[in-house]
Amino acid sequence: MKHKVGIIGYGKMGQTRKQAIDELNIAEVIAISEPNLTEDPGLPNVSHEEIINNPDIDSVIVCTPNYLNKDLTIKSLNAGKHVFCEKPPAFTAADVEEIRKAEFRAEGRKLMYGFNHRHHDSIIRMKELVDSGKYGKIIWMRGRYGKSVTEDYFSQWRAKKELAGGGILIDQGIHMLDLFLHLAGDFDTVKAEISNQYWHSEIEDNAFVILKDTKSGTAASLHSTMSQWRHLFSLEVFMEKGYMVLNGLITSTMSYGEEVLSIAKNRSAAPAATWKDEVKTQYINNNSWRYEMEHFFNAIKENKSIETGNSYDALRLMKIIDEIYKNKNF
Repeated sequence: MKHKVGIIGYGKMGQTRKQAIDELNIAEVIAISEPNLTEDPGLPNVSHEEIINNPDIDSVIVCTPNYLNKDLTIKSLNAGKHVFCEKPPAFTAADVEEIRKAEFRAEGRKLMYGFNHRHHDSIIRMKELVDSGKYGKIIWMRGRYGKSVTEDYFSQWRAKKELAGGGILIDQGIHMLDLFLHLAGDFDTVKAEISNQYWHSEIEDNAFVILKDTKSGTAASLHSTMSQWRHLFSLEVFMEKGYMVLNGLITSTMSYGEEVLSIAKNRSAAPAATWKDEVKTQYINNNSWRYEMEHFFNAIKENKSIETGNSYDALRLMKIIDEIYKNKNF
């Protein structure tokens, strides 16, 4: 008998998750909960509570506006469900601590968060190279992640602090911070400048962040922005014996350009490294949605721990988010 799934929130992300589940054919979505449907989904559309309390549903997938994530996750865990929740896990690290208490009480239930960028083939390759030690330890990383928005953006829930929890940092920059942690481990020093100098709204439109691990010396910088008039994704990882640069990210609209990973050994002696020394790999397909769902359902089936995107990953990340937002200057 197939694992039964209920999806709370059936907008773009809910539909994307269902498509990945259908493609994998290892679980079955039997109901959704979406108050703002525009067309017939071909599935029963019930209340959030009916999804959570349905004894036939084994797992709940939460794809709702940010402010609902914490409560729906806790309620689902308390009801004995496995839970997959989109990012952010909550608004603060203290919120995540509450969620983790519910997770520990829900014996054997799995909880995973949708930090989808970890599951792109390019990032998987980067992680493999870092873990192999082939190029030594990471010295520094630099991430730039930006998009442009129009004025109608501010009529949506993402632009309302009480619903979203913040602006571009918690909306998009959070993915890059998660990749920093995924590749390099913890950071104990956080410095940041947060501003809303262009849109002048209640949420930030730019975040400049510097992270450092004082033990290893590894440093990372992030610029997260919604005043990047041409969408941009760029992640640079420079190690003792080489570097990796990922430019572009495959999305449904391809607004971030082609996903190309460049890798090369370092050359500090003259002549310095040239572009010709790089090995470039272009990734054509976005397999991340299937990989992510497969990781979740395999952990359930085999009763294994969630290895990536677990609640501890979420806690580490939200502690950094907390520190960054302390630097808000508007």
